[in-house]
Amino acid sequence: MSGLLKHVLTALLSIVLAGPALSQDLGALARFLDGRISDTWRGVEVQLEISQGVPWRVFTLTGPNRLVMDFREVQWGDVAPETLNNAKRVKTLRMGGYRPGWSRLVAELAEPMAVQSAELVTDSSDGGATITVRLEAADQAAFDLHSGAPRDPRWDLPAPAIVEAMPPRDPNRIRIVLDPGHGGIDPGAEREGITEADLMLTFGRELQDVLRRAGGFDVFLTRDGDYFVSLEARVARARDAGADVFISLHADALAEGEARGAAVYTLSEDASDAASAALAERHNRDDLLAGIDLSQSDDRVANVLMSLARLDNMPRSVALAEHLVSGMRNAVGRVHKRPLRSAGFSVLKAADIPSVLLEVGFLSTEEDLKNLSDPIWRQGMAAGIRDGLIAWRDEDRALAPLRRN
Repeated sequence: MSGLLKHVLTALLSIVLAGPALSQDLGALARFLDGRISDTWRGVEVQLEISQGVPWRVFTLTGPNRLVMDFREVQWGDVAPETLNNAKRVKTLRMGGYRPGWSRLVAELAEPMAVQSAELVTDSSDGGATITVRLEAADQAAFDLHSGAPRDPRWDLPAPAIVEAMPPRDPNRIRIVLDPGHGGIDPGAEREGITEADLMLTFGRELQDVLRRAGGFDVFLTRDGDYFVSLEARVARARDAGADVFISLHADALAEGEARGAAVYTLSEDASDAASAALAERHNRDDLLAGIDLSQSDDRVANVLMSLARLDNMPRSVALAEHLVSGMRNAVGRVHKRPLRSAGFSVLKAADIPSVLLEVGFLSTEEDLKNLSDPIWRQGMAAGIRDGLIAWRDEDRALAPLRRN
C-alpha cells in the first residue's frame, strides 16, 4: 500500500467518523444486504452493500497474508462466507463480531496483494451504502513493509470506564474464570446449525450457575456474548479477575478419525499425541485468522521468566485435570478413552494460574452432539466439573504449606 493511499484511507475514516452526512446514531446496527468478492484482471475486488454508512477501516496483515475490514457495527445475519467468495485469490473468508460494538471481515489471501483503492458511497435516497475495496498483486516484500494494524485513538481506545476495586479476598473462597471458546468472527466447530461458540457460551453460563450455587466459588466468564476475544485477552481477563483457576471450554470437531467423551488438556511444549498437537495448532491459529496483529508480541525475557513460573505451577494444573476427569466420569459415566492430554495451547500459558482446556465433547461425533445439545446431560456434566473442583480445592489447600512461596 502506498503512503499516499494510507493518507487517503486515514482521511476516509476521519470523514466517516466525523462527517455531517452521517448524522445517524453510530451505535445503531447496519445490516448486511449483499456482497461479492471476485477476481479481477490484476487482483481482487471486494464489494459490500449495507443498510447505512458506518465508520470503517481497511488494512492488511502478514503471516498469513490477510485483508482486514473493521466496521461499527454491521449485523451479518445468517450469510454464509463461502457464498460471497468467488475469488480464487482469496483462500478463506470470515466475518462476525470482533468486540462489543464492532464487526470484522477477514479474507486470507492466496498471494500478496496491496490495497489500491477503498471507498464508501452512500445512496442519498435510502441511506444505504456500498463499500468497494480493490486489491492488486504485489511482491511479498512490499506487502510485508506496508502491512500492520493502524493505530488511531478514535478507533483503538474505548470510552473511559469507571474501574471498581476488586473486593477483598475471602480466603475461604476461590475464584474461577470460565473461558467459553471462540465467539463472534470465530464460530469454532460447526455441525447441523450448531456452533461451538454458541454451545460453549450456553454451557459456560450453566456451569457458572452450578458453581455459584455450590458455595465457596466466585465465577467469572471471559465473554458473555457472541463476540471475539483474543487468546491473549482471555488470559489477561483471568489475571485481572484474580483467578485461582482458569478453565477454557471447547467442543471441537475432528476432520479425520473419531473421538468421543470429555478430555482435559494441560500445557506442554511437547504434545501428548499427534491429534493434540493438531488441535493446539488450530486453536492457536484462530487469532491469526481473526485478524490479530502479533508482530509486536515477542518478549523473550518475559517468556523465559514465565516458563520458570509455570514449572512451579504445573503440578497444580495436572492435579486439577485429574480431579476434573474423576468428577466428570462419576457424573456422566463416560469420558474420552485417553482423557488426560497435553499440548501447547496458548490460552493455557498463564504462569501463575492453574489452567486447563476442557473438551466437553466432540461435535463431529453423533453421540457427543446429542449429549451436548441436551440440557439435562449438560447439567450432569456441570455437576461433575463442580465435584472435581471441590476435590481439587480441598487437596490444594492441604498441600499449600508444602509449596514454595
